[in-house]
Amino acid sequence: MSITIECLWRDRKRYLGLPLSFTRYSLSEDRLFVSEGFLNIQDDEVLLYRVRDIDTSRTLWQRIFGVGTVTVYSSDKTMPRLELKNVKDPLFVKELVHKQVEEMKERHRVRYGEIRTSTDADDEEDDDFDDDPLN
Repeated sequence: MSITIECLWRDRKRYLGLPLSFTRYSLSEDRLFVSEGFLNIQDDEVLLYRVRDIDTSRTLWQRIFGVGTVTVYSSDKTMPRLELKNVKDPLFVKELVHKQVEEMKERHRVRYGEIRTSTDADDEEDDDFDDDPLN
């Protein structure tokens, strides 16, 4: 029995603009997936409501071949940084991911201030500490 997940977008890591790779990317309504490998396959995912930031970059060679890298930063402990390397039309992918991230944050009622790392919480505790014992 297999479960089918409806994908809004899917692509492969590309070489010279061609999808000649065993690294596959896909975006569903609530998750971003990466599947790598041919014989040994490793699957990873990031929940979209945990995404903190999205960046794109395009080197000269990537621009020549019409691809780029979309980097997704999340508060996920196992995958804080996910790179979608050499994907076709990276600006479109970034905007599509951004749109889905906003929808998932709205659905889960998560706002930017609520997504913090443990170091953020530690810093905040230090701010509440009063050095003057008399007050």
